[in-house]
Amino acid sequence: MAAPISTIAESRELRGLNLVAAHSHIRGLGVDPDTLQPRSSSQGLVGQEKARKAAAVILQMVRDGKIAGRAVLIAGPPKHWKDRDCNGNGTTEALTQAFRKSIGVRIKEESEIIEGEVVEIQIDRSVTGGNKQGKLTIKTTDMETIYDMGTKMIDSMTKERVMAGDVISIDKSSGKITKLGRSFARSRDYDAMGADTKFVQCPEGELQVRKEILHTVSLHEIDVINSRTQGFLALFSGDTGEIRSEVRDQINTKVAEWKEEGKAEIIPGVLFIDEVHMLDIECFSYINRALEAELAPIVIMASNRGNTRIRGTTYRSPHGLPLDFLDRVVIVSTQPYTREEIQQILAIRAQEEEIDLTPDALALLTKIGQESGLRYASNIITTSTLLSQKRKSKEVGMEDVQRSYRLFYDPIRSVGFVNDFEKRFIGNEGQVNFAHTNGDIMDTS
Repeated sequence: MAAPISTIAESRELRGLNLVAAHSHIRGLGVDPDTLQPRSSSQGLVGQEKARKAAAVILQMVRDGKIAGRAVLIAGPPKHWKDRDCNGNGTTEALTQAFRKSIGVRIKEESEIIEGEVVEIQIDRSVTGGNKQGKLTIKTTDMETIYDMGTKMIDSMTKERVMAGDVISIDKSSGKITKLGRSFARSRDYDAMGADTKFVQCPEGELQVRKEILHTVSLHEIDVINSRTQGFLALFSGDTGEIRSEVRDQINTKVAEWKEEGKAEIIPGVLFIDEVHMLDIECFSYINRALEAELAPIVIMASNRGNTRIRGTTYRSPHGLPLDFLDRVVIVSTQPYTREEIQQILAIRAQEEEIDLTPDALALLTKIGQESGLRYASNIITTSTLLSQKRKSKEVGMEDVQRSYRLFYDPIRSVGFVNDFEKRFIGNEGQVNFAHTNGDIMDTS
């Protein structure tokens, strides 16, 4: 009888898989918080002391708000530490949206809040099930008041599951009800409480207080909400389309007014653009102008190119960036890893994946990392583990690494394979080599 077929969705064993990314073992920059001096190995980072010191200085400037409107380029050959998120795209509209997503606006708003402990809730429902009326008794340590409730407020109370003994907050302008927790005075009402039950003190003083509420949104969110062709729902669908420049100009003017009046605060964020050499000359021109604007984020770029052609032109330039743009960026360079650093990184990687390596296996992986690349050596740690489990071993041995190396090609062997095997296929000029290359010429005598 054939075995039943189960899909991935039906297989319980495959649920809850953990993502093991190339940088999942990195927890920070590994520098001393006071002196910003890099440690030899800390928070998952090894080596690259100069690059990490430079990155720590930039991070401190970002925190102090002293680097907005500037650009940083992290440059180095492939296989070195510099990979991060990619937000860049090939059109100026996408870049504009990315820039404005990276700029936050913290809006201050004063609201009348009713805050207290619920003493009693009385709800009177009509026989027909129409309008509902009720009374809410709420108190602080100093006073107690009864409020009349309508249908909308009763529904909100029911939705939030508010009951006597809860400490709640009611925004008078919007009617929003927030349950702050359970009063300490009612902590002995029940023998059993949920693990997420939060106990708070009964508020003091007046029931009605004025509170300053901070709303933080990005400029792009304000653009979408105020664009009639898009609307608020476009934020959830992700399809915001093109927003007219007039809308953005009006929003910039309004935000500047809020800033002058003290109603809003501008928070310049950070925009990461990985593989920045993939942008064309039009995008570089846009970024150059955008960095000079009053509302500009910190732009951090990464590139692994040397002298290469600037897309959209016939000119060649270092890192694929125009020279006038390259002149205004702060450049952080990464260096090749030493053998000892590669060995330490692979040991950390194995520890992150909870894998035990024998000394011989680690030494072989280090050699592979030197010759074939650190990322490839990191990848075959997992495949070697599966092979060791197949032979019921608790440790990954050198034979497991050797077998993984034979099974999975590194970039160098893969390029060689393609170059050799390409001759067996029909090329662009219609030529093909029918010669037998996998053995001696056939003897027909």
